[in-house]
Amino acid sequence: MTTPVRRALASARHSAMHLEMRDSYMLDDPAFLAWQQGHRDDPDDRASWWRSWLDVVVETTGRGVVMRRARIVSEPISDYIRFEYDGTFANIAAGEDVRWLPRRQTRDLAIPGVDFWVFDNQLVIFNHFSGDGQRAEPTMEPCDDPAVVSLCASAFEAVCQRAILHAEYHPI
Repeated sequence: MTTPVRRALASARHSAMHLEMRDSYMLDDPAFLAWQQGHRDDPDDRASWWRSWLDVVVETTGRGVVMRRARIVSEPISDYIRFEYDGTFANIAAGEDVRWLPRRQTRDLAIPGVDFWVFDNQLVIFNHFSGDGQRAEPTMEPCDDPAVVSLCASAFEAVCQRAILHAEYHPI
């Protein structure tokens, strides 16, 4: 099934920005459950961790689209964020720029209250989750209102300016 995000990535021409702000998502995710049991992806065994999402990233960045992801995290980080941190090498290998921003450093930033994507500064897709991190309906909410797109793009840029490159971030 093609999601609105995958469709937007397929037609993106310049940029895709993703802001994540939750400390946990989908706690019943089989990959997270395996990680909790001690499984770790081996960066040297690409076949063991390469997923269809990473193919989408490679195809998108291969067209010259700059994909950036910023994660606002509470510290000390949750187990779920540690799981994401441990697997971020795959996002980077696929071509994403991933950054981390401790939540305490956002106190003077105006940021929308939900996770979102911005594509080519023309479309925002909001991601909705329940309080326990499960997908909520509607799961994704597209919006092309120029004022909302501008607000989200500005918020992402403000976060990204402060955020720490994955290679330099050492979570506590």
